[in-house]
Amino acid sequence: MKGTKNRQKGEAYECGIPTSGTPWNQFSIGYYLYALIFLIFDVELVFMYPWAVAVRRIGMPALVEIVIFLFILFMGFLYAHKKGALKWM
Repeated sequence: MKGTKNRQKGEAYECGIPTSGTPWNQFSIGYYLYALIFLIFDVELVFMYPWAVAVRRIGMPALVEIVIFLFILFMGFLYAHKKGALKWM
């Protein structure tokens, strides 16, 4: 048995509140850039945790590698700051 089609079934479900306006709102690209930069620096912590656990066993090579990693990350931060990606609207 096929379902019936009506206007109510075609609407998006938003917590029981009837929709108003168009669903195609435009957002500033700055919000997306800010979110992506947050994800980049948040994922950095995923890579730093195993390093922190194993740093005593690995020794000096681990220290050199994390300094290089943080330098590259810091350069990315400076680039984003210079381009104005960290300025909130």
